[in-house]
Amino acid sequence: MNTAAPALTPTTRALTWCLHLLTVGLLALVATRAVADSSPHAVLIVAVTAVCALLYAAGPMLPRVRLSRRAAGWWLAAVGGAWLVLLVLTGDAVWVAFPLYFLQLHLLPRRPALLAVTATALAAVVAFAAHQGSFSPAMAIGPGLGAAVAVAVVWGYEALYQESEQRRRLIEELTTTRAELARAEHTAGVLAERERLAREIHDTLAQGLSSIQLLLHAAERALPGRPELAARHVVAARQAAQDDLAEARRFVAALTPPALDGTTLAGALERLCATTDARHPLTARFHLTGDPAPLPTEHEVALLRIAQSALGNTVRHARATTSEITLAYRGDQVTLTVIDDGIGFDPARPTGPDPEGGGFGLAAMRTRTHALGGTLTVESDPGQGTLLAARLPRTGLGATETETETEAGLAVECAVAPESRPEPESGAGQPEPESGAVTETGACP
Repeated sequence: MNTAAPALTPTTRALTWCLHLLTVGLLALVATRAVADSSPHAVLIVAVTAVCALLYAAGPMLPRVRLSRRAAGWWLAAVGGAWLVLLVLTGDAVWVAFPLYFLQLHLLPRRPALLAVTATALAAVVAFAAHQGSFSPAMAIGPGLGAAVAVAVVWGYEALYQESEQRRRLIEELTTTRAELARAEHTAGVLAERERLAREIHDTLAQGLSSIQLLLHAAERALPGRPELAARHVVAARQAAQDDLAEARRFVAALTPPALDGTTLAGALERLCATTDARHPLTARFHLTGDPAPLPTEHEVALLRIAQSALGNTVRHARATTSEITLAYRGDQVTLTVIDDGIGFDPARPTGPDPEGGGFGLAAMRTRTHALGGTLTVESDPGQGTLLAARLPRTGLGATETETETEAGLAVECAVAPESRPEPESGAGQPEPESGAVTETGACP
């Protein structure tokens, strides 16, 4: 059959039934006129008409005709042969040529269909002229015009059907793509939320639990000889647990950290240093430089979390005696610097998460700064202490828009970092990072 023939749909079924009714109606009209006009061949005309109708009706009911192009061709040839016999008997059979056009165009490939339609039209014109006993150009108008209309209608419908199919496939592809995009966005959202949860847990609950663990270990060591000191450690651990509980509740509700409630970022950092100094054998000091200005909430939260994580790492791993936190407002950037005089480490050496949460902290800090268009610099060397600097734009500009300014600020910060450190107290052993390794999101020159 015609490979361009449309699949059965409610519309095509309705058109098929219209073609069936048209064919049967015209055959019935031919037989009726033969009887009504008392044609000498009336009985034969009725018989041939019945045979033609039966052959036509057999096609849709035979599965092979619907499935095989060759079987459909033989069936069409049988119907056409019966019609030619009827055409020889009566000129009224010319009317049946019109539904035959549609049948040929539907069942045959385009070129054979055109040849069949042309042959059918010529046969109709010649037979009608023979029955009339003369020929005039007007006799060719009906069959010719009918053939042209049939070709235009069928080809036009096939073109519309193909366009409709293309649009249907396009809609299906768009629907599939949209569903895949929705799944990808959902997966990205889940991963982003999981990453956010991991950062928040590391920078709040994990740091607090680690602090509580250190305080309780200190209380155990103080017993039984120094019960007063042990009691102070237990009180500090209980206060740390209370603070962590408040952090957890705000964290679940996705609200501003309690440390930022009713205070500025500088105040929260100063309180962090004071709390760390009181709970652990570490002298933690805070410095503020530049003209403080309000920052976006997400910037303040990120800087506070970075400070908490960095100071927690200092307490757990650095074996430091002194740590300095500096918040500097410089131009269109704000810089948070955390310095300690601990044992240091090699930043170029990859570190994985350990049971204490080490190793994940730096990755979380970099993720936070990247998300806000900033950079993170870590300078350290074994035995030389550590310097960590996080720089963020003072507005919500992305990293792309502030790339040049960020690189310039990074170069300045790297140049002035050693001089900006506070003078160490006697015995503090403040590190010199000039000879140490550097790792950052945008490397210092």
